[in-house]
Amino acid sequence: MRQSIILLLFLFAVWLLLSGYFEPLLLILGLVSCAFVVWIAKRQDVVDHEGHPVNLRPMRWILYSVWLIGEIVKSNIDVAKRVWNPKLPISPTIVKVPADFDELRQVIYANSITLTPGTVSIDLADETITVHALTREGATALETGEMARRVRGVGKAQ
Repeated sequence: MRQSIILLLFLFAVWLLLSGYFEPLLLILGLVSCAFVVWIAKRQDVVDHEGHPVNLRPMRWILYSVWLIGEIVKSNIDVAKRVWNPKLPISPTIVKVPADFDELRQVIYANSITLTPGTVSIDLADETITVHALTREGATALETGEMARRVRGVGKAQ
């Protein structure tokens, strides 16, 4: 029951954040729809006490998110320049970057790579992420390990 209530509150908070509606009718409908989703999840037996514990440091997570948004903006500009100017080189590259941390951070790292324009995580296996990069510079930036270092700092020590 506790997990269902936490899930309901989390879903409603996300709904509220994404919708931005504060009118009473819409708040009630949003809460009802979130409760319906929790009910369906309960019936499908996907809400349990063995869910993945989220051991993230909130302040570091916020700082990482701000840094990642900055990287996404810089990468967007770089990709747009390369699309609009055919003289700029595009050198598709596949690299493997180490992801030697727990599963949660591996997923955060792989998703962060994919969110950054010009790079896509292709595979995650054996503590290694295979990445397709639009340019050699993008692959080199990943190989420096800056993003991995920041992802490692997001979670609590285990």
